[in-house]
Amino acid sequence: MRIRYHQPIPNFYNFENPTSPLNSISDDFLNELKQFILDNDFIGVSYSKLSDDFKKEWEIDWDNILILKYVMSEEILKMDPSKEKTKLEDMEFQEFAHKTFEIADFLRKNNFKADLIHPLDDRVSLRSIAMQSNDCIITRSNMCMFKEGLNLGFFMIDTSIENFPFKKENDMLWVKDFCSTCGVCIDRCPENAFDDDEKIKRKVCTAHKEGCSKCVLLCPFFKRGYDKVKKRYDRKN
Repeated sequence: MRIRYHQPIPNFYNFENPTSPLNSISDDFLNELKQFILDNDFIGVSYSKLSDDFKKEWEIDWDNILILKYVMSEEILKMDPSKEKTKLEDMEFQEFAHKTFEIADFLRKNNFKADLIHPLDDRVSLRSIAMQSNDCIITRSNMCMFKEGLNLGFFMIDTSIENFPFKKENDMLWVKDFCSTCGVCIDRCPENAFDDDEKIKRKVCTAHKEGCSKCVLLCPFFKRGYDKVKKRYDRKN
């Protein structure tokens, strides 16, 4: 579903893709890349290796995806839903979009292919690509959560790099069991935006219209953090 309040992202590339891109990254340059990403105010990076079946299903030819994660402003999240809130969220979104182009240019200058996967493109689900990283999970409130936090936004870059440290297994699958025993996001949704099967009624949910963040703010993963919730879960199980 398109995030309606976000404005189109201008093209900020300053460098063209190399004609013969490299497809292997050294450990030293990978560390340099990760530091460059952190220096641009992202909180972390994940990697998705898209399977042939996944590419066929979504009719795309992307292979190796760099996922850049940033923390969404807690101050903005805690604002009441409003048009003003969505404007502030879009300003933050645009700021990190610009930084993503800088990271793509950094890769291009070093002879790697790098293209922004446009977050407003409806052809493919970015959350589905994120799940291919084995580094996140979809919560009961339909949020894409990484260990760094629930209140994360992310941008993605399609690259020619084939030897990222891709994860083979997802160690966050326990969250589904935890969510099934919680449900505070559903019980206290101010819009009653979940149907009888606990699926979000997108025409009712105001997150994409006025920036409602109630399900994020109520979630134990937002209030306590991933590690504390995991420790409590492990003690009970």
